[in-house]
Amino acid sequence: MPWVSGVLVLVQVGGRGMKPRLLDLFCGAGGAARGYQLAGFHVTGVDINPQPRYAGDEFVQADAMTFPLDGYDAIHASPPCQDHTPLSGIAGKHGNGWMLAATLGRLRDQPAPWVVENVPGAHMPGAYTLCGRSFGIAKLRRHRQFLTSFPMIVPPCACSRRVQPIGVYGDLSRNDRVFKNSKDGIPRLRAGIQTARDLLDCPWMDARELTQAIPPAYTALIGEYLLEHLAVRRT
Repeated sequence: MPWVSGVLVLVQVGGRGMKPRLLDLFCGAGGAARGYQLAGFHVTGVDINPQPRYAGDEFVQADAMTFPLDGYDAIHASPPCQDHTPLSGIAGKHGNGWMLAATLGRLRDQPAPWVVENVPGAHMPGAYTLCGRSFGIAKLRRHRQFLTSFPMIVPPCACSRRVQPIGVYGDLSRNDRVFKNSKDGIPRLRAGIQTARDLLDCPWMDARELTQAIPPAYTALIGEYLLEHLAVRRT
């Protein structure tokens, strides 16, 4: 169904009524998708790799850089972040950093409202940062940058040095582990798989998917503002 400027395209989903359609580019296992579903969207994910555990409503294995953008009420994109993270100096560049600017260019050239997510350190002028602790996830920082084509009121970062975060990164083991930072020698906790699933609220994900995931709480909030923006466009 093609996009018609100023008209909200709705899709019938089972017996649950009509929902706006959101395209989820570079979708991974669908942490972002689950949040948009909670907000009230029907979500179609696109990723170049198979995603057998994708949490959205539909999945298409395709190149997100060339996938057609028309026919959706809104678009979310999470281009690869490896070249933008501070750890790239250790792990090396992956050669995919160009996709962020290219994705922003594509989205700005089409009419649907959009959201782009990436890690702190990515060049995204005007972006805001969401923090796990702002959503009541006491020990999860998981800072992520978001740039949106519509206005939002963003909860401030609630990080405190008095509470040590639990890290969700690297090779997750079955159990939580304590390790000492090589720079300051301070003991820190790295989450095991079950702790990571609980913190992120992504119980369907495996270890690798958890290290890349966006907590659904982030996009549930963004989705609420996006629905309000779409309603205003209709009036």
